[in-house]
Amino acid sequence: MSPRAAAIALVARRLRSARSLRAVCLAVPLTVLLLLVLATWGLAHHIYFDRSGVPDLEPFIRFELSTIGKVYDARGVVLVELAREYRQVVSYEEVPPVLRHAILAAEDKTFFAHSGVEYRALPRVLYKTVTSSVGAWWNGDGFRLHLPQGGSTLTQQLVRGYFLRDRWSREHDAILLRDNLTSRLLSVVVGVPTTNKLFWKLEEVRLALWLEEAMSRRFGSRERAKREIFARSASFNYLGNGRYGFAAGSEYYFGKPLSSYTTTEDAGKAALLAGITKAPRDYLPVHGDPRPLRRRNEILALMARNGYITEDLAKRSQAEPVLVVEAPNSPVKTQAPAAIDTVFDELRQHGAGRFGVEDLFQGRISVYATVDQRMQTIVNEALETGLAFYEKRHPEAKGLIQGSVVVLRNADAAILAEAGGRYFYKNRYARYSDFDRATGSLRQAGSAWKPLVYLAAFRQGLMLDTTVPDEPIAVPMGADRPLKWVANYDKEFKGWIPMRQALAESRNAVAVWITRVIGLDRVIGTSRELGIRTPLQPYITTALGASEVRLLELAGAYRAMASGILAEPYIVDRVTGASGDVLYKAARTAVEFSSSHLNLIQEGLRGVVRIPRGTAHSLHGRDFPIPVMGKTGTTSDFRDALFVGSTYGPQGVTVAVRIGFDDNRTLGDKETGGRAALPIFREIMLGTYQQDLVGAVPSFLREIEDGIDQYLVRHPPDLDSPQLQGLNPSLAAQPPHGGAVPMRRRAGAPAPSV
Repeated sequence: MSPRAAAIALVARRLRSARSLRAVCLAVPLTVLLLLVLATWGLAHHIYFDRSGVPDLEPFIRFELSTIGKVYDARGVVLVELAREYRQVVSYEEVPPVLRHAILAAEDKTFFAHSGVEYRALPRVLYKTVTSSVGAWWNGDGFRLHLPQGGSTLTQQLVRGYFLRDRWSREHDAILLRDNLTSRLLSVVVGVPTTNKLFWKLEEVRLALWLEEAMSRRFGSRERAKREIFARSASFNYLGNGRYGFAAGSEYYFGKPLSSYTTTEDAGKAALLAGITKAPRDYLPVHGDPRPLRRRNEILALMARNGYITEDLAKRSQAEPVLVVEAPNSPVKTQAPAAIDTVFDELRQHGAGRFGVEDLFQGRISVYATVDQRMQTIVNEALETGLAFYEKRHPEAKGLIQGSVVVLRNADAAILAEAGGRYFYKNRYARYSDFDRATGSLRQAGSAWKPLVYLAAFRQGLMLDTTVPDEPIAVPMGADRPLKWVANYDKEFKGWIPMRQALAESRNAVAVWITRVIGLDRVIGTSRELGIRTPLQPYITTALGASEVRLLELAGAYRAMASGILAEPYIVDRVTGASGDVLYKAARTAVEFSSSHLNLIQEGLRGVVRIPRGTAHSLHGRDFPIPVMGKTGTTSDFRDALFVGSTYGPQGVTVAVRIGFDDNRTLGDKETGGRAALPIFREIMLGTYQQDLVGAVPSFLREIEDGIDQYLVRHPPDLDSPQLQGLNPSLAAQPPHGGAVPMRRRAGAPAPSV
């Protein structure tokens, strides 16, 4: 080839190479541009047109979130509010205008104008993204895309919390939530957490647009849809301290319902609440913290700038200090924590798969209890007063001594009040999760058990004036152990005495003797009939209350003796669903039992009060004008002190009190039921009837009072005894209950036949 031809060929090759290079250079950006266009179109299609995989709208329409479950007392007063999330769901109309304006100023001033996404906020978001990302790189944190907070509309915030809650909680995972080629390539550049956040942010935008479209179709107009979304947002947001929604937040921080808000008086409170949702940890209303104050004032200024309030009102509100009500020391504030614990037990017992404790915490049911909050207050105060008197006698026990109380309605065994312990103990208020000593503590009943022994004896033919031996008696204590000689509290024996005197004076030897004569099985059988469910020891010492029982059981047995009605104690009157439908109603299973021997035990327990040497005689006097029957109880070594007593008949009430230490140490010498527990019973009865909480004081049958009058005439303690004042001397000649008056037997006389 000639040199000229070679040169021409070389030039031609170079021209072809240049054209190829230009083609490649042009093709690459065109390809990239095409890919970007396709990606943008695909992304836009996914966000604006693709509605596949969107959530079901119906649950959002119903908005069946966890709300507050309430337990009401017998008069409809709220005893306690319980929740996993303390939330109050409100409608748009229930949000006062001043709070609406504060929310819009703080979060989304164009809420009623946009379609779910505020595009005008995009430049601000991009600017913050660039500055925060570059700033992090400049500080040596490496180059990562940092997406700032803010810029989301109320609709986006609601979508994020309601529909994407679980996904957003995993945005910082080191594992890609969407494992595809695009995600992998993007994660190389910006990191896995940022990639996850970008994808869920796009999904948040898509669902926000979908939600507004779907709500507009559902409610027929954009305005109505906006109001529904706003109301759900106002009910959903977290406001700290377990409170969700502005209604719950207002009542917690200010003790003020939303219905009482006015623009002129509450603009500052509204701005303070609206400011919390941005960052609850930083902006909780705390007195003296400058952060919530600064945030509130910023929102007030925005409200004035947007024309929601006047400049003058904004300045006046900005000058106000941050004032909040005192937060409760207990996570759940209630006057009746033990009663709530018993409510839980009955919900488990009666739910039968239809409802349970969790339904109460989720706000799906409401419980109406038999408790009267007024009586509960009396019980709490009486228990604290009685324990304070004990602590005054024993300063070393201050803050350690405990007690429990149960009040039952005689007619049907409804629990009217229940204290499972001190209202304030170990430097905090009692909670429903604390140990309930009224229903959970198994302790000896002591002499408070003896009425069950006497009732069993009356059923076997013994009478109140049957004479019985108050003499030394021994009981076996088991194999290879010596006999135990039973002693009385006063260390004395009185020989043969009437049964009513033995009961009134709580003679231990007599109770053991009676049990031996009639048989322990009959005593246990009687106790079972009257509602004692705890297994009892098959030993003779059970006659003296050595077996452990629950205070509620003991109260139920005394209630049955006072009323002649058998019934199981209960506290849940009814349970209703969210729509008010009754899911459960307590069955009235009260049954009258044989009254042939009922008057005898009623007269005997009334004698414990009226007979001068009775252990509860302090309840018979002008300073206590309530006729009651009852019995003291003191356990071995003064470990527990009890008093259980009642007013008469189905119209009356029964009160059981027990005092003792949780570690079962002794209360101290002479700390008997009459000294430690009876004064608490007395205060409860006085408060109950003085406030007319259960009607008029019922009187005992005339024949019961006459029987005691006859005994007092025949056995006067002394000629000047006030017990004889007002008695009819002719009663001394009348045999009680129409039978012969047994003669007092001298010591050593043979026992009467049974």
